Amino acid sequence: MENEEVNTSEENITEESVNEEDLIDSDNQSEIETPAERKAREEREAKEREFRAKKRRLIPPFIMLLAGAVTSITMRVLHYEMKTMLIILLCVLIGFYIAGCIIQYMLDKFEKQIEEAGKEEGEVIEKELAEEDRPI
Repeated sequence: MENEEVNTSEENITEESVNEEDLIDSDNQSEIETPAERKAREEREAKEREFRAKKRRLIPPFIMLLAGAVTSITMRVLHYEMKTMLIILLCVLIGFYIAGCIIQYMLDKFEKQIEEAGKEEGEVIEKELAEEDRPI
């Protein structure tokens, strides 16, 4: 009778460990991306990149116009002559447009670096998952 109880408890333990292994395998499988999911994710990321790029295109003109408005108001208050005011305003507009373009370029470059780091991280994770699935 005692032997039967021991055998039964051993069978329960064995069944529980097998069920846990199945759950772990199913969790790993749910983390693996199907080709359709990957394509949908890549399309979504491409749309997000396009949206951010559209927003960034507005940076140089916005900076330029803001600086021009501040400069115009300041020079008007200080009673500059019209010819001097226009020359200074033109220089300010050109200078701040160039500054805005530099800021836009830097933001684009930073985003590209972040994307590359994310891709490398994704490749490392995929390699680790592939190594786990490979029988030893």
